[in-house]
Amino acid sequence: MLKVNQNYLKLQGSYLFSNIAKKVKSYKEEHSDQEVISLGIGDVTRPLTPTIVKALHDAVDDMADIERFHGYGPDLGYSFLREKIAEFDFKRRGCDISADEIFVSDGAKSDSGNIQEIFSDKCTIAVSDPVYPVYVDSNVMAGRTGTYDAESTRWSDVVYMPCTKDNDFVPDLPSKTPDIIYICSPNNPTGKALTKAQLQSFVDYALKNKAVILFDAAYEAYISEDDVPHSIYECEGAKECAIEMRSFSKNAGFTGVRLGYTVVPKNLVDTEGKSLYSLWARRHGTKFNGASYIQQRAGEAVYTEAGQKEIAGLVSYYMENARTIRDGLTSAGFTVYGGVNAPYIWVKTPETMTSWQFFDYLLKNAQVVGTPGSGFGPSGEGYFRLTSFGSHENTCEAVKRIVALNK
Repeated sequence: MLKVNQNYLKLQGSYLFSNIAKKVKSYKEEHSDQEVISLGIGDVTRPLTPTIVKALHDAVDDMADIERFHGYGPDLGYSFLREKIAEFDFKRRGCDISADEIFVSDGAKSDSGNIQEIFSDKCTIAVSDPVYPVYVDSNVMAGRTGTYDAESTRWSDVVYMPCTKDNDFVPDLPSKTPDIIYICSPNNPTGKALTKAQLQSFVDYALKNKAVILFDAAYEAYISEDDVPHSIYECEGAKECAIEMRSFSKNAGFTGVRLGYTVVPKNLVDTEGKSLYSLWARRHGTKFNGASYIQQRAGEAVYTEAGQKEIAGLVSYYMENARTIRDGLTSAGFTVYGGVNAPYIWVKTPETMTSWQFFDYLLKNAQVVGTPGSGFGPSGEGYFRLTSFGSHENTCEAVKRIVALNK
């Protein structure tokens, strides 16, 4: 008799951003005369840069030529891209990561959801709270999270590391020893980035307790402060306890192109000495046919001199929007965090409003869309995330509308 995976039935409602999309769609259908500005979903709006577009066109031309055509690529990615990643993203920062420890994929979201498959379903996970929903939801699907308490909005078997104003949104070390620790820095949604000392404390903890850190560095390109590491491998001992995931989506605008990668050091093993590198390579080769040759040539172009200048321009554009949001809402009396090392602004909702009430209030009265903080975890209640990925014009207009409501 056919039966479904019962763990999927434990998932709470629809995926956060799907729920937002439905609400916005319904509002637009009922108010077709009003312009809605979205600062909600973290999707980029600037077009791909000239160097990357040329690389895409050249790669398409390759595929049209019998001498340059490419079929299935190498399981773990083409060497021309992996070598560039190793050199630019790690070795130049003093991190001893080799090209063959890099697994090219279609994005950090996929990897952050899939990586848990190589671990036992008996493993205990710890997550920063609030944090990207995929970390918890993918473990719900795997059966690691226990039961859900609707009142506290917590899972019984998840170790939460609250990030609140009381600890400056920096997670404390886990209150209960976990096997897997999820860290996102710069953090989505709070925009907080861990200093090297703060991140080193987690590495030291993981080494002592034989845990593994799953480190999401999708927003490292937005780091502006010197004491914030771009990679966890800048910390001593991290190669023995950490897996790092990255994306080309937010630095190079590849949300529609799809490209990312995960680093699994070869000397990373479980408590019985089993290689996590070998397990992930086996999983990768079995369930994934690789990002296309065209995508990977575009990724290679990111690391050219022209490509580096162009994506720096994209980051600068979005961070100017972040300053506009941060400064505008602060001057209007809102309590605002983030927007310094990340493209996210974390706003305290008015005292009488929950996160979703503030969402509805802004959509109805200002036609501005953001993301309710409660969607990122229990400690997100009472906060609201705005992104800086819109155009300058829409960002300024959205801030103007929100400020007008608070006068």
